[in-house]
Amino acid sequence: MKGSESKCTICDMAKKRKKQQTMTETLRQAIVESELSFKALERETGVTRQSIMSFVRGERSLRLDIADKLATYFGLELKPPKTRTAK
Repeated sequence: MKGSESKCTICDMAKKRKKQQTMTETLRQAIVESELSFKALERETGVTRQSIMSFVRGERSLRLDIADKLATYFGLELKPPKTRTAK
């Protein structure tokens, strides 16, 4: 096998793998897909709509306690990754 053929195989394998979302992406997606207004989310969670808007726009991140409030509201959990077995 030539080097370029090997690279194509690695590239193809990488393309087939699903990219795992970050916690930020998952939380942002939950907020957007909920279709709730920022005002309604503020009322339901106690997190200011300014914080939520800035987070959704990608202008700032959230403190961990605020992210936890939103994640709890949307029923999101942080789980450890599946362990890989050594070969």
